[in-house]
Amino acid sequence: MAKLAILGAGSWGTALAILAARHGCQTLLWGHHEAHIQHLKTTHCNHRYLPDVIFPATLEVTSDLKEAASFSSTLLICVPSHAFENTLSTIKPYLPNSVRIAWATKGFNPNNGMLMHEVVAKLFSDTLPVAIISGPSFASEVAANLPTAITIASFQPEFAQDLTEIFHSGRFRTYTSTDVIGVEVGGAVKNVLAIAAGIADGLNLGANTRSALITRGLTEIIRLGLKLGGKQDTFMGLAGLGDLILTCTDNQSRNRRLGLALGQGHSIGSAIAQIGQEIEGVGAAKETYLLAQKFNIDMPITEQTYKVLYEQLDPLTAVENLLSRETKSEY
Repeated sequence: MAKLAILGAGSWGTALAILAARHGCQTLLWGHHEAHIQHLKTTHCNHRYLPDVIFPATLEVTSDLKEAASFSSTLLICVPSHAFENTLSTIKPYLPNSVRIAWATKGFNPNNGMLMHEVVAKLFSDTLPVAIISGPSFASEVAANLPTAITIASFQPEFAQDLTEIFHSGRFRTYTSTDVIGVEVGGAVKNVLAIAAGIADGLNLGANTRSALITRGLTEIIRLGLKLGGKQDTFMGLAGLGDLILTCTDNQSRNRRLGLALGQGHSIGSAIAQIGQEIEGVGAAKETYLLAQKFNIDMPITEQTYKVLYEQLDPLTAVENLLSRETKSEY
């Protein structure tokens, strides 16, 4: 029987743990809040994030990081991007030499803009088997066993295939890829654009505006992704366009809800407090903007979103700044 350790007992980590366990994989879910984990043990349910889903018998939980490290040689990281490096650094002394590391984290490493695979390479080596799971997937729908399709990308195709065997089913379709960079960039930058789309809808600017933001936002993802080494086709697939559409158009998206609140006149602090969960697009906006500056990439939607979040630019002024840009060829 396959075994999998998952770090991060939020909504997405819990949903993937439930999915793996349903498929017969012996799964251990780790979380750092001991009281929360004890509640999960007692109730066999994550009432905070997925209140209607009972854990399969093959899913166990722990707050002991050493126990999680020794449980399986395959590790799936589902913590927020700002906690990714610290979590791996903490667990590293307990990991076996044969460890393989996957993640479902979407974002850049704070302060240096590194992609997650670069963080893993820095802490371990660039030959360690790594993989990323990404695509248009809300945790609640995965846990409810609603049809979903995602991408599993790895530099080592056999690792992607092993993860496929754990997660793939009639209701959860997996596609494999070797474009780790492209999948990472798509998953990170789409959150920034979802905030922008939410702002526009919060301002009641209509469906035309939302469509334009998504389309031109995809162009920004492609510009940055190609510069960092991603492949064009990836950005037109599930981990690019697919995830972008989902996050920009459905209110299950925390990033979109943040944008809605900002467009409706709420402060960023009150909006984040009301949502009450991690909003990856806030940090990603800063790192994406800095990468665009570093490589001299034209990313106007990202720039205006950054200024709303970090320079207190009025959201309507940000939209007007985009609309007043000089005319140019689309391609």
